[in-house]
Amino acid sequence: MGVMNELINPGVVGSLERILAAASPGSGLPRLAGTAAQLGERSLRERTDLLSRALLADLPGEYAGTSAVFRRALDDPGFTGWMIWPVTETAATLALASTKPGDFEDCLALLAELTPRLTAEFAIRRLLAADLDRALAVIRDWTSHPDWHVRRLASEGTRAYLPWAIRVPEITDRPAATLPILDALYRDPVVDVRRSVANHLNDLARHAPDEVVATAANWMAAPDENTAWVVRHGLRTLLKKAHPGALELLGFPPASIAVTSPRLESAAVELPGELAFEFDITNNGPAEARLAVDFVVHYAKANGTLAEKVFKLATPVLGPGESRTFSKRHAFRQMTTRVHHPGDHALQLQVNGVRYPAEEFTVLA
Repeated sequence: MGVMNELINPGVVGSLERILAAASPGSGLPRLAGTAAQLGERSLRERTDLLSRALLADLPGEYAGTSAVFRRALDDPGFTGWMIWPVTETAATLALASTKPGDFEDCLALLAELTPRLTAEFAIRRLLAADLDRALAVIRDWTSHPDWHVRRLASEGTRAYLPWAIRVPEITDRPAATLPILDALYRDPVVDVRRSVANHLNDLARHAPDEVVATAANWMAAPDENTAWVVRHGLRTLLKKAHPGALELLGFPPASIAVTSPRLESAAVELPGELAFEFDITNNGPAEARLAVDFVVHYAKANGTLAEKVFKLATPVLGPGESRTFSKRHAFRQMTTRVHHPGDHALQLQVNGVRYPAEEFTVLA
C-alpha cells in the first residue's frame, strides 16, 4: 500500500492549497499547508482525513461558504485527481452538520459536479447512511445525466460492498431500494457504467439472490447487445454457488451427463507448486448439453478445518453421446490474498451446479 499512500503527497497538498487559495481570495490555508509535513507513514485514507480536517479548520465554517469555494475551484483544470477525495469528505461533513434546508441535496449535487475529477463514491456513502431515501431521491435522477461519470456514481456509490468504502447497512437490509437505478442503467452506452451495474448486482446477490435473478430475467427479456455480458457478470457469484435460477437463466439447465473423478498427477503438492488434474465428461442425453464446468478446492485452514473456493474452468457444449477430456494446472503459491497451510486438501468438480465426489491431496510445506 506504500505506492497507494503516495497518491496524496506533499505535491498534491501544495497544488490543492494553491487552487483553493485562488478560489477563496484573502483566505489563508495554514492548516492545509501544514499537512504536507504530517503525512509520514499515514495510509491513503488517513491522509484524506488529515487534509479534510485541515480544510474544515481553514475554510468558511458553514456548508454554503465552503461549497462555494469548491465550485469556484472547478474552474481550474488542475483541480483533479486524488486531491478531490478530501474535498468531497469535507463537503459531506459540513452538509451533514448543517440544519439549513437544502444543504443535504446541494451536497449531493456538488458531489456529482466533483465526481468527473476523481470520484465521489466514498463521500456519498455518509449521506446514504444518514438518510437513504432522501439521498436516493436525488441519485435516481442521475441515471439520465449527460455525464457518464455521474451515471456511474449512481450505481457505484450505492453498491452494498463498495471496496474501500464504509458499509451502509440499510442498503443490504433493503436490496430493492437500489434496483431502480440498475434497471435504468443496465443498457448504458458506456462500458464503465455497465460494469458498475454488474458489480452492484453481484453485491446484492449475497443477500437477495432470488430478487437478483428476477431482475436479471427482466433485463434479458428486453436486452441490447451488451445485456448478456452484464447479466453473466452480475450473476457470477450465484453461478459459482449453483443457484438454480441463475444457472437456468444463463443457459445451464440440468443435464444428463457422466463425470469421472478428477485424476491427479500427484497426490501431494509442495509449496510453491501446482496441482495438475484431468477428468472426462460424457453427454448421455439425446440433445446437446451446455455446461458450466467449475472445480472446487477445499483449502486447509490453520485450525485444521477446510474452506472452499470455486474456480471457473470451461463452458463447453457437448453433442449427444460426446465425451471430452478436460485438464487444468492449479497453482499453490503464497499470496497476500490467500495463505496456504500444509495439510489435507480436496478437489471437487461442479458441473451445472451439481457437485461430484472429491479427491483428496496433501499440500507440503
